[in-house]
Amino acid sequence: MPKVTKPANAKGDFLVDYEEKVFEDVKADPGQKALVTFHTVAFEGSIGFVNLLQATRLLRKGFETSVLLYGPGVTLGVQRGFPTLGDEAFPGHQNFNNQITKFIAEGGKVYACRFALQALYGHGEGALIEGIRPISPLDVLDIVLLHKKANAVILDTWTL
Repeated sequence: MPKVTKPANAKGDFLVDYEEKVFEDVKADPGQKALVTFHTVAFEGSIGFVNLLQATRLLRKGFETSVLLYGPGVTLGVQRGFPTLGDEAFPGHQNFNNQITKFIAEGGKVYACRFALQALYGHGEGALIEGIRPISPLDVLDIVLLHKKANAVILDTWTL
């Protein structure tokens, strides 16, 4: 039987070179836009939260950045909490709310489809995190088309 002679990993060890950056740090050109779309359910995987972090990073790189919540993506934008709204029932429970609030505070725009809010998930506009702009379902395609016309960076977030 082979013996393991390497000591076990310990807190504070480095397992990868976290300082090396291979690519240049890209910044937006003046007026450059970005759109991050979300057709994913809150807490159904990491992609919703990861791409909210990406949206914030795009904003900080100088892109005029918008987030589109449609279909199940509107679940990222509703107020939550337990036992009352705003309470964190478990660590990470407010990740989406906190990140969206931070994104808006830093100048990002967030839009949520009214059809998905009401018809699919039974929420009204009052359920949205403050600062999210409800939009018509007819605007969902148009915001994407406007960003395509502007040659914007577009990240589409989907889960099945």
